[in-house]
Amino acid sequence: MFGIGMPELIIILVIILIIFGVGKLPEIGGGMGKAIRNFKDASNKAESDAPEEIEEDKKA
Repeated sequence: MFGIGMPELIIILVIILIIFGVGKLPEIGGGMGKAIRNFKDASNKAESDAPEEIEEDKKA
């Protein structure tokens, strides 16, 4: 996983806990989940629109 092992992930998690605190973690996780979902939706839309745009360019 990108060359990051379990010890590194634990250290990163501890640093995040120190910076943001336990109370903010659900908020941060929810925000990241929404961002990932929006990115996937946008990329899927771009993939589905690409063939239509290519056809329009050929007609013009």
